[in-house]
Amino acid sequence: MTAALALSSCAANEGGSGESGSDSTLSGNLVGAGASSQDSAQQAWIAGFQTANPDVTIDYDPSGSGAGRDTFLSGASDYAGSDRAFNDEEIAEGGFAKCAPDTSVVELPLYISPIAVIFNLEGVDSLSLDPATIAGIFAGDITNWNDEAIAATNEGVELPDLAITPVHRSDDSGTTENFTDYLGAAAPDVWTYEADGVWPFEGGEGAQGTSGVVDAVTNGTGTIGYADASRAGDLGTVAVGVGGEFVEYSPEAAAAIVDASPFVEGRDEHDLAIELDRTSEEAGVYPIVLVSYLIACQEYAEPENVELVKAYLSYIASPEGQDVAAESAGSAPISDSLREKVTAAIDSIQ
Repeated sequence: MTAALALSSCAANEGGSGESGSDSTLSGNLVGAGASSQDSAQQAWIAGFQTANPDVTIDYDPSGSGAGRDTFLSGASDYAGSDRAFNDEEIAEGGFAKCAPDTSVVELPLYISPIAVIFNLEGVDSLSLDPATIAGIFAGDITNWNDEAIAATNEGVELPDLAITPVHRSDDSGTTENFTDYLGAAAPDVWTYEADGVWPFEGGEGAQGTSGVVDAVTNGTGTIGYADASRAGDLGTVAVGVGGEFVEYSPEAAAAIVDASPFVEGRDEHDLAIELDRTSEEAGVYPIVLVSYLIACQEYAEPENVELVKAYLSYIASPEGQDVAAESAGSAPISDSLREKVTAAIDSIQ
């Protein structure tokens, strides 16, 4: 896969050098690895950056978040993509091979993706569901579409007497980890399982990958699942109960929950790891989101690629870079207030 990505990156680079007429003085090769959730965005970012900088080649291996963190730790990549930040224990342990001794990392929340709750129910395009009802459906406690808990928040909607078939990911998934984190935080009395990338119990229908979940929901009757919002298509979607209102997913609402959430306490000022507040009652926030990070050294042990790392991360964080990701991957552009903090963190890299 790395070889294939290298070829695709080189191809994009060659295409860019013929058209850009760029005056860029940047050159070299940058290696990244990690979250597969970022793959579409990474390929769009790489193409855009290489077009503007024709003497640069960037390779990104979508090996998964855990593998990407390990690759970065070992010094085999210049940056990592991860659907979670390094935790406190990992930060304290250190050992980041590319980083200067006794320094840590910058973690930048630059890929924000709403997770849609999707369903297939004839004649119904949207439902309003509170967190306890969503959790009850996926826990297997609410089993029929005409259940009182569903009817209570959907006055006027004709709900059929039909069994609910919940669909979950069968593979280890950052989407599942974020979805189960939401269920446990927002409805802890109903969803009693720990957040995990692996679905925590037998039951419902398992499907491989985002495409598998979407296909299973689309081809089923009375099915409900969760998937990256960009893949919701024509399926019905759920407006999620937040405070006293029900909020549909949107890029703006997904970005709003990030802005409404605090940073992890005790971290360096440029480690922008976010403690997502899944229970926020602020108006207009959509709490079921995946936040994926770009991770780099605070200080690199060698100067070789420092300016290249900073330039690439700056492009990703820019309005142009965020719009490119939104177009290619359906992600939510970061807010201007978060961009200010991200820009300061990138500027601090040495």
